[in-house]
Amino acid sequence: MIASPRDVQRLTDHLRSSLGDGPFSAPGGWTHMGAVICDASFQARCNYETTIRPRVLALQKAWPDARTVQGFRTRLATCDLATAMNFHDLRRVTLAHCITDLLTAHHVDTCDDLNAWLDHSANRAALRTIHGVGPKTVDYIGNLVGRSQIAIDVHLRAFASDAGLPALGYQQLRAVYEAAADQLGHDRAGLEHAVWRFKAQAH
Repeated sequence: MIASPRDVQRLTDHLRSSLGDGPFSAPGGWTHMGAVICDASFQARCNYETTIRPRVLALQKAWPDARTVQGFRTRLATCDLATAMNFHDLRRVTLAHCITDLLTAHHVDTCDDLNAWLDHSANRAALRTIHGVGPKTVDYIGNLVGRSQIAIDVHLRAFASDAGLPALGYQQLRAVYEAAADQLGHDRAGLEHAVWRFKAQAH
């Protein structure tokens, strides 16, 4: 999708004035598939630093054998994920189980496997068939395994609105952020994280 040059210029101007010239380092991801799946499944509409990150870190320590999808799936068969995450939300727990089952069916076992698997549009579309997985979650999962993508959330939308951009669809706004990152010479995931931190701290 081609981004509007006018929108890209508005965003780059706002990025420079709000965040400076960087550099913006990528936040990094996880090397533990249980952490990846739980982070993606539980993070929506939560304070990440106070609610999600500590729980994911605790899960990695409690379930070191869940580093692979198969290891995580074995744990899910014998342990209660809501208890392990100390987060009793059936919808989020169900989402984690569904993602695990899909990745198992596609023979994805490690973070490296998932990174490569996401190269293919058919696989990203398969993830989208899971109830609760939208385009933002697919891009977010990619970043959790070391890809450099723009995952558009409420903070990135608010920042774009502050820049004077019109209301755009997900793919359109992602294209504008990608073009801005490339034009300014920033890592895409690093720029996304910088915007996210700026707006999250503003609320």
